Amino acid sequence: MKALRINQPNQSEIIHLPDPTPGAGEVVIRVRASGICGTDIHIYRGEYLGEYPVIPGHEFSGEVVEVGKNVSRFRPGDRVAVEPNICCDNCYNCLNNRQNFCLNWQAIGVTRPGGMADFVVAPEKAVFHIEDMSYEEGAFIEPLSCVLHGMQRLSIAPADKVLVLGAGPIGNLLLQVGRLSGAAEITVVDRVLTRIEFAATTGADRCLTSLEDLPLDYFDVVIDATGAVAVMARTLDFVRNGGKILLFGVPPTGSHLTIEPFKIFRKGLTILSSFTSLRNSYQAVDLLNSGKIQVAALVSHRLPLDGFQKGITLIEQGIENVKKVIINP
Repeated sequence: MKALRINQPNQSEIIHLPDPTPGAGEVVIRVRASGICGTDIHIYRGEYLGEYPVIPGHEFSGEVVEVGKNVSRFRPGDRVAVEPNICCDNCYNCLNNRQNFCLNWQAIGVTRPGGMADFVVAPEKAVFHIEDMSYEEGAFIEPLSCVLHGMQRLSIAPADKVLVLGAGPIGNLLLQVGRLSGAAEITVVDRVLTRIEFAATTGADRCLTSLEDLPLDYFDVVIDATGAVAVMARTLDFVRNGGKILLFGVPPTGSHLTIEPFKIFRKGLTILSSFTSLRNSYQAVDLLNSGKIQVAALVSHRLPLDGFQKGITLIEQGIENVKKVIINP
C-alpha cells in the first residue's frame, strides 16, 4: 500500500508498505476520504504531540476490507469512520469517565499510523458505522465530535450572544452547533473574506474581518477557533462581565499567552479549554444524518495522497478559497 509519512518536521514522503493484516479485535479499513486538520499541520511543523516518523490523518472514513478474530460488529463492505483517540479503559482517568485524558492514550494519526494511507488498522472499539452517509461527510465526524465535546463543556444558554473567532471548518462547525444550542446572536470574525461570506450562509448573524470592529465587554460567550496566541489574548476584551471563554483552537506547543490576570478577576470570567472528544462520535453521526449540521459545502479541495503538502500550503496561506482539504488515497 501507499502512505504519506512525516519523517521529521517539515519533511514528508510517499512510501510503500505491506498491506496490513488485522490482529485479534482489529479492523482493516480502506481509506476513502481523509481530511487535513490543523493538528496534522502542527504535526508536520513539529508543534504537536507524537513521535516521528508518523503517518498522519485522524479525520477519515472508509470501507472495512478485513476483520480480525473476535470482531463481532463489522464485516467486509461496511462503511465506517473511526474515533482516533484510543483509551485503555483501565487507568484512573478512564475509570472516572475522562477517557480523553487516558494515561495510556494513543491516537490514530498521531502515535499510530493514520488515514493518509490506502489502509488503516483500528481497534474494533474505535470504529463505528456511517451507513449511507458519504465518505466525505464521514471524514467530518471526528472534528464534529470534538466540537460537540467543547460545546458541552461551554453550555451555551438560550439567547446567549456568541462570538466565534475564526471561520475555518472548525469555526464553521462551532457556529452551526452554537445555533442549534439556542444562541440568539452569533458573530463571526475572520480575516479571509470568502470564509466570512460562507459563514453568513451557515447561520452567522454578523460577519466581520477585523477584531477592531467588535464591541467590547459585550458577548456572553467568546470562542477562539484560531489557535493564534495573539487572538486568544483578545478574547478577554470582548466577553461581558461574568461571561465565558472557550479556547478551542490548537496553539503551537511551547507558545505562551500573555493576559492580564486582574481582568479575569474583575470580570468574573470562566475560561475553558477542550481536548479532543469524549464519546461524542455517535452524536456527530446523528447530527450529520439529521441534516441539521451541513458539511458538504465545507469541502473546497480534493487531492491525491501526494497532494498533502499542497493541501498544507493552501490552508496555511488561505488561498484558492480554501476551506476543508480532503485527501483521497
